[in-house]
Amino acid sequence: MAKLPAYTSTGERIWHYTYLFICGLIFLFLVAPILLVIPLSFNAEPYFTFTQKMLSFDPAGYSLRWYDNILTFGMKNPDAERNVYWWIDVFFNAQWIHAAKNSIIIGFSATILATVLGTIAALGLSRPEMPFRRAIMALLISPMIVPLIITATGLFFFYSRTGLAHTYPGIIMAHATLGIPFVIITVTATLVGFDHSLTRAALNLGASQSTVFRRVTMPLILPGVISGALFAFVTSFDEVVVVLFVAAFDQQTIPRQMWNGIREQISPTILAVATILVCFSILLLTTVELLRRRSERLRGISPG
Repeated sequence: MAKLPAYTSTGERIWHYTYLFICGLIFLFLVAPILLVIPLSFNAEPYFTFTQKMLSFDPAGYSLRWYDNILTFGMKNPDAERNVYWWIDVFFNAQWIHAAKNSIIIGFSATILATVLGTIAALGLSRPEMPFRRAIMALLISPMIVPLIITATGLFFFYSRTGLAHTYPGIIMAHATLGIPFVIITVTATLVGFDHSLTRAALNLGASQSTVFRRVTMPLILPGVISGALFAFVTSFDEVVVVLFVAAFDQQTIPRQMWNGIREQISPTILAVATILVCFSILLLTTVELLRRRSERLRGISPG
């Protein structure tokens, strides 16, 4: 935390610490549900509440059974010896693992598609000579502004007529639609401080347009591209509404599996999966922040 200047008045110091206290309360309010989910995922009993043993910190009140259930739920022989054949059974039959594989495949595919299209769009929108830039920008980022239920309904009717409903390509394209605005915004923000004299110098030295993009433009905007890709991946990985509309009943992703679990059987396994997703999200957000700081250093801005 930055140290206050020596000339700061008493009133300014009081407001400064009051402001920090208010920010701390807001932060606690936002993360409180997450802080509750994590310990509940270690509950030894099949409840969504803290038991007396948990509140008294009795080791018997805590267990990893729900994390183990992520692997065993849906297996043909979960009680068998845990050898290579048991792990094969996990890989091919466990429902949570099947949902995780679908989420990863769909997430990576949608991220690649969203990153390519979003980066191309951001490069075009960053050029001052492009006509109707504001209108096109508003249209491209509309999926993150329009209520998700409306987007999902529109995608369902459109995909039903084109034969993409209940197909993996349809899900991937739908998730890419939701991820493209994040890529456009992050790459456009990176291009705001881009020094176009570098590209003009490279062209004057005889480099082709493709070489300039590959050797000059792309390395400088890469942190923004990767940040946008991470946001697109998280958007796809956590999305459930569009999947409910577009995917078939057997095309389960982790959020949809969690949704089905809440509707059909209340199990703390959902809390264990949620805890893993929280840790995964923290890792991705940390990566995004490191990339943001690197991007600022490349543009000569001191990270704040």
